[in-house]
Amino acid sequence: MSIIIKNGTIVTPKKSYISDIRIEDEIIVDIGENLEDDQAKIIDATGCLVFPGFIDSHTHFDLDTGYTRTADNFKTGTAAAIVGGTTTILDFATQNKGETLSEALTNWNKLAKDVSSCDYGFHMAITQWNEDIKDEIKIMCSQGITSFKAYMAYDNLRLNDGEIYDILKCLKKYNGLLSVHCENGDLVNTMIKEQLNSGNITPAAHPLSRPNIVESEAVSRYIDIANLAGAPIYIVHLSTKESLEEVVKARKRGQKVYVETCPQYLLLEDSLYLSDDFESAKYVLSPPLRKRDDLEKLWKALSAEEIDTIGTDHCSFNFKGQKDHGINDFSKIPNGIPGVEHRPVLMYSYGVDSGKITKEQMCSVLSENIAKIFGMYPRKGVIQVGSDADIVIWDVLSKGIISKDNQSQNVDYTPFEGFKTVGSAKHVFLRGKHVVENGNIIKRNSGKFIKRGGCNF
Repeated sequence: MSIIIKNGTIVTPKKSYISDIRIEDEIIVDIGENLEDDQAKIIDATGCLVFPGFIDSHTHFDLDTGYTRTADNFKTGTAAAIVGGTTTILDFATQNKGETLSEALTNWNKLAKDVSSCDYGFHMAITQWNEDIKDEIKIMCSQGITSFKAYMAYDNLRLNDGEIYDILKCLKKYNGLLSVHCENGDLVNTMIKEQLNSGNITPAAHPLSRPNIVESEAVSRYIDIANLAGAPIYIVHLSTKESLEEVVKARKRGQKVYVETCPQYLLLEDSLYLSDDFESAKYVLSPPLRKRDDLEKLWKALSAEEIDTIGTDHCSFNFKGQKDHGINDFSKIPNGIPGVEHRPVLMYSYGVDSGKITKEQMCSVLSENIAKIFGMYPRKGVIQVGSDADIVIWDVLSKGIISKDNQSQNVDYTPFEGFKTVGSAKHVFLRGKHVVENGNIIKRNSGKFIKRGGCNF
């Protein structure tokens, strides 16, 4: 049976227009006015926006940190994602020291297979680099893993500058893309010790150990390494005005630099780190929350289309039983916050509805840009004939309040507690399957692995 979505306002990055959409066998087969089919199921989208399914290219589900595991696995995390309108996620298959990349991919495939409620793919996080690992890059790309990640911080994960340079040179052969967590790991380690030696053990010391320059220096260095390698790059969770300035300068020189930020760096300030209150542990993530000036500069950059994508860096840990591991030492608080469920509604409420960005720009940074950058376009990220029928019918009149008590994420808090929202994902289709109806998930575990092509520059 076909499905016809009637009278909705289809949103694209360039324009929005009222039209009908007909779906058959997981694919969009027709777009036009007054589409008819006596056998079709009709969904009335009058007064609603119709977005391509949102894509979150930065999640951490079922992640083992060595002493705890994220509160959300692929089953719970992708269910929360689909309720919010996100139909595809890209998680990080992380290579443990001593593992091959193929072994890491096998591990993550097992975690996600048959339990994911949205489609999924992986970036490969490289934590060890040698000639054998280099030989695996071609194998990874042939299996649809065309984007990779390196860390400049965290001793158990980070690579040195020479290794990052070598990876960039290698990826050029396969249209691969390297995203990097940009923080100066040596400075972070030293400044954490400095805070602890001064008796600063509460979460308020977290942002003091990772000031803006710790990120911007690493961003600048990564840009320089990429310039030497002659390779395009992707910077995850950019959070500071100084880092943004480095990106703008590089682009003016002709470098291809893609930038992601996250809702927390647009909406939450470092004043939430209260010196005498362990509740602040809820906001311990890296990079940390920043000052109002940084937030305002990032909003302006988003409006000016200097930021390419909005991810979440969803990495959820319960406040009780996990975050409190660091109650006597802020450096032992598991880093990360939940967000995969609320990214679309936050961007609509505080971006589109407040006039900071347009609905067309929201479509770009939550859907189309991500699909293009990471080798999924035009299968994903766009409403056009021949594309997967990943569709979100967005109720612009819906209003709500974010709370831990009404979320689907499997975690005991939300950093956006009490945020008032406008709009919601009323209906969600995943490859033509009606998976969310009137805001409630009605079909789970329908997600499939997405084999991606080369990254598009």
